[in-house]
Amino acid sequence: MAGERFEVEVSGTRLVLVQGDITREEVDAIVNAANPDLTPGGGVSGAIHRAGGPLVTESAAEIRRERGPLPTGDAVITPGGELPARWVIHTVGPVWHGGAHGEATLLARAYRSCLALAVARGLRTVAFPSISTGVYGYPVEQAARVALRTVRDFLGEHPGALDEVRFVLFSQADFLAYRTAASG
Repeated sequence: MAGERFEVEVSGTRLVLVQGDITREEVDAIVNAANPDLTPGGGVSGAIHRAGGPLVTESAAEIRRERGPLPTGDAVITPGGELPARWVIHTVGPVWHGGAHGEATLLARAYRSCLALAVARGLRTVAFPSISTGVYGYPVEQAARVALRTVRDFLGEHPGALDEVRFVLFSQADFLAYRTAASG
């Protein structure tokens, strides 16, 4: 999938938007928009589990057995298995209920949790999908604003902690929504 690209520097880190397939990204970690049970599911999660193979699914199942369901906004990490990325950071975004039920706060928490986990593990490059905008129904334009603001704020608080944060948007419509949010 030949896609568009947008790049800007934020506090010593490249913030990149690309249209593409997150399972093909050669970064230290990709982020999985997971369900609380950390099972494959559909959309991005299913694609990551299929591409990563049994190691991703079995590692996620082990975390689920040890910790129980992953709360919305939290993040955990598993090996990347057969993915080009060495690691998969799993996070649960909020289900959209109209926007008056703390969805923006929970979505921001999901992004921050992933970034904090990446920095704590010494990872330098992370690729995100558009969390919660698939089956969880979060409007992509609003989610893009929350995601980009949260990442920019985190990078401002942790200058140089990461080399690159990439958003990998599967559709052109999602890419354009993020591109518009990045310009605004």
